Amino acid sequence: MRTIPISVLDLAPVVEGSNAGSSFRKSLDLAQHAEAWGYRRYWLAEHHNMPGIASAATSVVVGFIAQGTRTIRVGAGGVMLPNHSPLLIAEQFGTLASLYPGRIDLGVGRAPGTDGLTSRALRRDVMAADTFPDDVRELLYWFSPEHPGQKVRAVPGAGLEVPVWVLGSSLFGASLAAALGLPYAFASHFAPAALDQALALYRERYQPSPTNPKPYVMVAFNVIAADSDVEAQRLFTSVQRQFINLRRGTPGRLQPPVDALDLTYEEAALIDDMLACRAIGAPATVRAKIAAFLDRTQPDELIVTSQVFDHAARLRSFELLAEVMGTIDKEK
Repeated sequence: MRTIPISVLDLAPVVEGSNAGSSFRKSLDLAQHAEAWGYRRYWLAEHHNMPGIASAATSVVVGFIAQGTRTIRVGAGGVMLPNHSPLLIAEQFGTLASLYPGRIDLGVGRAPGTDGLTSRALRRDVMAADTFPDDVRELLYWFSPEHPGQKVRAVPGAGLEVPVWVLGSSLFGASLAAALGLPYAFASHFAPAALDQALALYRERYQPSPTNPKPYVMVAFNVIAADSDVEAQRLFTSVQRQFINLRRGTPGRLQPPVDALDLTYEEAALIDDMLACRAIGAPATVRAKIAAFLDRTQPDELIVTSQVFDHAARLRSFELLAEVMGTIDKEK
């Protein structure tokens, strides 16, 4: 059996009592550790008007992380393309690829990454998501080699062929990635309902492209590893609190863990559904959960998010995960 690469999806958490600057410095520290532990990629996601997520200016943060690392791939997971001009994104990531050749990825999604009011403040057309397939095709065009007589070009960007991924949590993204011959990343870390169906559709309908002759699937997974199941479950309460606060319309910074949560039955069920793709516990527990998930989904790569309040505990979680994945690979 082949080795499954692991990557990091960093939501650049702003913890209670801290600020964005501290978040970025901790992200860089995590990226440097992840590089040393053998992680393949380090991705950041575009969100807006989220007090607990600092990576709104995603391309800027990608550059910061890339500058402070040497070998790990760094990218967006992702840029919400309908918020932007495809040419502008091509120029931004063309710039990054010029500064850090062979290390930059660009994952794109069609959601706004925010609420409706903030979408309007971003000057986002309410119908922009409908043109997402055309926007992706245009983005690919700007990265392609310059054509004779071409009047408008991405500078830098043209000819760099920055790897473009389609991100999604539904059959729509799976169909688009398959039709365009692009790698596909599924957001199972918070929207797992269509996971199995989307992966099957993507693989069945995949159209080979010059840069991607075979389908390539990456699935997202929540992991919090600690020295004991009890400790990990307590650390997990920070994530649970964050999701419920968002659901209640009171988003805020990532809060410290607690011994017990005050949730209604409906809220507890909602969290369980949204965060169903998770492994929370000591290494043996995490290993069993991940092995079952890999057997079920058969991905080419696993990307992991770990929202932990304490930075040292977050580092420890990713360190333990790297060790766990090593034992899974050896058994295969």
